[in-house]
Amino acid sequence: MHIFDYSFLKNDLLPAQLVTLAADISALKAMSAVRRQENAAAFSQLEALAKIESVKASNAIEGIVTTDERLRALVVGGAAPLNHTEAEIAGYRDVLEEIHLHADAHDFRESDIRAFHARMMRLADPAADGSWKKDDNVIAERLPDGRRVVRFRPTRAAETPETMRQLVLAYEEARDDAGVNKLLLIPCVILDFLCVHPFRDGNGRLSRLLTLLLLYRNGFDAGKYVSFEGAVNARKAEYYEALRQSSVGWAENAPRYFPFLVDFLTTLYTCYHELDRRFASVRAGRVTKKSRIEKTVLDSFTPLSKADICGILPDVSPTTVEAVLGAMVRDGRIRRIGSGRASRYMRAQ
Repeated sequence: MHIFDYSFLKNDLLPAQLVTLAADISALKAMSAVRRQENAAAFSQLEALAKIESVKASNAIEGIVTTDERLRALVVGGAAPLNHTEAEIAGYRDVLEEIHLHADAHDFRESDIRAFHARMMRLADPAADGSWKKDDNVIAERLPDGRRVVRFRPTRAAETPETMRQLVLAYEEARDDAGVNKLLLIPCVILDFLCVHPFRDGNGRLSRLLTLLLLYRNGFDAGKYVSFEGAVNARKAEYYEALRQSSVGWAENAPRYFPFLVDFLTTLYTCYHELDRRFASVRAGRVTKKSRIEKTVLDSFTPLSKADICGILPDVSPTTVEAVLGAMVRDGRIRRIGSGRASRYMRAQ
């Protein structure tokens, strides 16, 4: 059985690269907190947009996709799913909303992990009850020639209940140790969760929800306003390579956490840096309204409506937004999706 030990995360044992990157993120976190107090309306609008992108991106990583129109109806309008794919998307939506609203009421513990999984899966599989896997599973990889190979063998089903109990206990011990860097604890616990692969299905999506939960509980909330899952999806190849490297030796109690740690911190830094870039445009007198509108659309992970942009930039009139969007469409920098009041805009690919 795997032995979980996070004592290497004590600050005096960490490579300087990780300590520096974690410190940079903490500085951006403090800046974000101040900015949120000064721009509450804009942050609220960004949160709504980030929810859409998070649901879209996390499911897209697993090949679960729907149209942008139906995605918006599911996430914003709370629409009932029309098929199995939409049921999986709606399940993710529900757990994400719970974490956004009540992160402090949950933690990385067996009851919450199983309850989140049951809630995420219940619309697609009414029989889902959060039970650990009953059969052994493998993580396979498709080669360029079409053949599949086993990339990793997770914990056997028979050992999963006790292994998860040990993982939670190890997390709680490290969480309560003042000498352990809590930001760096998060990716290590998530890596171990993925290597256990405790459920028959949905482990990847649940790992991203648990990542957000642990980030929010520790005050790192950039993922509420710039989709963390969207950032993962944007550099998916790097994410999977880091996961592959760090899982080598895991079954022999010799995991290499650092590739996954660096990838996690890089992704989180990207989110905070993007949040910083978006709000740099609202500082009075720094840039023109036209530039701020252009930057808002070009930096967005998801298509934005005119109303979305007005919400992010409340001091800019709808007439100005409409004029700038029209010019950007004409010069080919963005494209229009839909028509009339349903029109949305995104960077041209």
